[in-house]
Amino acid sequence: MSERDPSHEKSGLIAGIAAFVTWGLVPIYWKLLQRASPAEILAHRFVWTALFLILLLSWQRRWPEVLDTIRSRRKILFCLTSGSAIAINWFVFIWAVNSGRIIETSLGYFMTPLVNVLFGALFLRERLTRVQLAAILLAAAGVLYLTLDYDRFPFIALTLCFSFGVYGLFRKQSGTAAIPGLFLETILLVPFAIAYLFLLNQRGTLAFGPSHFRFSLLLMSAGIVTGLPLVWFGYAARHLRLTTVGFLQYLAPTSTFILGVFVYHERFTRGHLIAFSCIWLALAVFSIELLQRWRAGRGRVDHSAVVAEA
Repeated sequence: MSERDPSHEKSGLIAGIAAFVTWGLVPIYWKLLQRASPAEILAHRFVWTALFLILLLSWQRRWPEVLDTIRSRRKILFCLTSGSAIAINWFVFIWAVNSGRIIETSLGYFMTPLVNVLFGALFLRERLTRVQLAAILLAAAGVLYLTLDYDRFPFIALTLCFSFGVYGLFRKQSGTAAIPGLFLETILLVPFAIAYLFLLNQRGTLAFGPSHFRFSLLLMSAGIVTGLPLVWFGYAARHLRLTTVGFLQYLAPTSTFILGVFVYHERFTRGHLIAFSCIWLALAVFSIELLQRWRAGRGRVDHSAVVAEA
């Protein structure tokens, strides 16, 4: 991270807040696209995000980073795997939002930092402290209670947090930077997205074209909605402490939770309250321990995986 300057730190904080609040409020955008199926929305998201990133990489003159990654079969394989994981994450999120399950998506993203810690211990042999283990078990207890009380397995929340955890794990293993990495992840899957859109067009069910001009513009803006917060996040990550970025990431699921409860008036049961309370307590314990470790200089947590949450 570059040496911090007060003016840069202030603008970095504004950029970070803008990125995470945008990710938290993005369900509003997906709601506007309900005319199209979740699969078609996902296909458009890949196509237009790839185009946006092509323009961004050209403007930033970062194509050498992309070419360097392409030369490594190992990195390409990791990008393909992480791209598949984020495709699952994006699809489930879009489907859940347009099925009236916004609260459950926020539950999943509240759990994500804890799943990242768990994956680090399981797959990267990172040391799991007793406090971190207690936080994970507390969150698991909340999910278990919700499952028993709600009489429905919270597969949306678990799919979102575990798919994003897998995404972060493979992204970390690939060693690619955020924007070049996301470009490769999307461009590798763009041919499948285009093929699916052509199939919909052949069937006459494509919700895109001159006859749907305004709606088509909305679909095309998926590239900006996906890519622009990433630019803001990148700026924030360069000018803020990792702990600050770590705390800011909770703005996204908090904003989504507020949307689900107070804007779209989704059903919020006692089971939800107890599950969220367990997870919020777990995150508080986890965050306090993280802050203490950072102050003591004994460890740092990598929050880079958060760049592709919405």
